[in-house]
Amino acid sequence: MPFIPHTEQDIQSMLASIGAANIDALFDEIPAALRSGKLTAIGDGLNEMQVARLMHERAAQDSQPLNFIGAGAYEHHIPAAVWEIATRGEFYTAYTPYQAEASQGTLQTLYEYQTMIASLTGMDASNVSLYDGASALAEAILMAVRAHKSSRRVLLPATVSPLYRSVAHSIVKLQNIELVEVPFDIATGIIDMQALQQHAGGDIAALVIPQPNFFGALEDVDALTAWAHAQGALAIALVNPLTLALLKAPGQWAEKGADIAVGDGQPLGAPLSSGGPYFGFMCCKQALVRQMPGRIIGRTVDLDGKPGFTLTLQAREQHIRRAKATSNICSNQGLMVTAATIHMALLGVDGLRRVAAAAHANTAALAEQAGGIAGVKCLFVGAHFHEVALQLPKQVAQVLDKMRAQGVLGGYDLSAHYPQLGNAILVCATETKTTADLQRYVDTLQHSL
Repeated sequence: MPFIPHTEQDIQSMLASIGAANIDALFDEIPAALRSGKLTAIGDGLNEMQVARLMHERAAQDSQPLNFIGAGAYEHHIPAAVWEIATRGEFYTAYTPYQAEASQGTLQTLYEYQTMIASLTGMDASNVSLYDGASALAEAILMAVRAHKSSRRVLLPATVSPLYRSVAHSIVKLQNIELVEVPFDIATGIIDMQALQQHAGGDIAALVIPQPNFFGALEDVDALTAWAHAQGALAIALVNPLTLALLKAPGQWAEKGADIAVGDGQPLGAPLSSGGPYFGFMCCKQALVRQMPGRIIGRTVDLDGKPGFTLTLQAREQHIRRAKATSNICSNQGLMVTAATIHMALLGVDGLRRVAAAAHANTAALAEQAGGIAGVKCLFVGAHFHEVALQLPKQVAQVLDKMRAQGVLGGYDLSAHYPQLGNAILVCATETKTTADLQRYVDTLQHSL
């Protein structure tokens, strides 16, 4: 963002006004060991042109490999208009103000986002957003326990992303909530229904149902949702929003639908930018709306009958008494939500369907072609979507290192979190991959084995 620095006189005037001796005095509560110090690597006396060139040279050191890693962070095409609009001043620096109704444009954007996400998930209501998909899952678990009231046990399948499970454990473990892992079937890569049945009749607040799951395999969501409801538990859907353009919406699972739907909105217009930022979405049934953390934007009319937008529900500790807040950590990613709203509006229903279908077709083609290499095969039988697990005949880390050296990111190593799978990788080919890209992957993999 363009920036005009303060002069030394400006700085001294501001320090004098607040009674601080110097800038360091403003941050004296930060331990010295945690301070970054001066930017010595830039050098002194560089002008704007020289600094810009230095930064471009350093940015160019980042390679542009052919990426086939998914595992929760997906490389999708983002129309140029998305960020041209999102980075306009009206959006780029805007944050929901505490006299919110003064910012009708911001509220309208957020309202439209809620409408789109609620429609995509088939749920009754959506909040503005949460920090990311992992924290959204943790918030859904907390929400389910509050709503259930009598149980503090939640079933968390091993087919949920290991990173999401780690975050959920970190957030809820000191709140007397027990997360019980449900194993998966080694042949299909989906939740083991026999293992799940061992919890029938038990004290359960909720069951988390990923769709697609971390391996890209499609769970039997209708059976799982019906099972959860038969135990008096809530069904928490953990979904990739893009896949919902083709797959059944959580609100339509089984007879009653899922109770809460969460996930990461990164596939909807957020670039892969060195690890973020992402944003989490959360939707729920109307009966649970007062348990949902964050903010909910509503549409109303003023005294003259003109339509307008307002903050209808604010259940976070910044707005109400801390003891009554649904969450003390939730936050919304306003800029990412703005980009997602623009992205969905530009693509429309048909565009989202075509993107999802192309991504699925490319992944299926990649799996078929890679399966022609001796010793390489799909790890699981059954339907999958968006990504697939492959078994390799050699140690995974060595193979991926060799592929990386040839400019191809070959997949996600599953051995750290799923050692029982042996030499296995998770691969993903989105709509951005061409026939030539797929062939390059196969050739590079074969050369690296």
